[in-house]
Amino acid sequence: MSAAFVVGGSGGLGSAICRALAAEWDHVVVGYRNGRDKAEEIAGAIDGGIAVRCDVTDADSVSSSIADAAARFGGIGTMVFAGGVAIGQPFVSRIDEAGWREVIETELIGFTRVVAAALPVFRKQRAGNFVSVVSVANYSYPPGDALSSVPKAGIEALGRAIAKEEGRYGIRANMVAPGIIDAGLGAAFLQTLYTPEVWEAQKQRIALRRFGSDDEIAEAVAFLASDRARYITGQTLIVDGGFSL
Repeated sequence: MSAAFVVGGSGGLGSAICRALAAEWDHVVVGYRNGRDKAEEIAGAIDGGIAVRCDVTDADSVSSSIADAAARFGGIGTMVFAGGVAIGQPFVSRIDEAGWREVIETELIGFTRVVAAALPVFRKQRAGNFVSVVSVANYSYPPGDALSSVPKAGIEALGRAIAKEEGRYGIRANMVAPGIIDAGLGAAFLQTLYTPEVWEAQKQRIALRRFGSDDEIAEAVAFLASDRARYITGQTLIVDGGFSL
């Protein structure tokens, strides 16, 4: 099982995860929904990279892309779920039903589709692991982060369920919860939301007094995906520089 499959691999954080995994895996599948050009660029820049469309809102797209990758590479060692929705930070009182449906359909239901397609592959191999990117907001909630944290709380709960129920088949499931990072959607927030003074105040809440990088989150994902973490399952690794302390 020398292949790693990254759902959401064309995103800012997803691309960093693909690079980190490429250091240890023979093949990295850069899964994308809409960003084909970006995915192909990322895949072309790493050894053993391949770009594959994996639309988490379409069960057939998910199942076919995972089945094809498993057949092509003789199995899949890890499924990384880094898919998400570009959101703002409205308070709960300002979120309408359409807003909830978009994040839940794409993130939580999207992850259930990935699990449904990958579990048979992992069971057949009697090995494999899931690593999902979730949110530090489920441990230290910043106002306005409900659209991000609510579906990811469900992903965490499902990850623990997989760990408990599927461990007998050699299957692991873990999560990484990033804090504030200067990459992907986090970088966009730093540029467009609030004032520099607000972000400086947030930085002072962090024990290490700085925001994180995409590479630091990616290294945590790569660790949990590797055999170095073979006795770790059902856990959430908070990578936030001490924001949630």
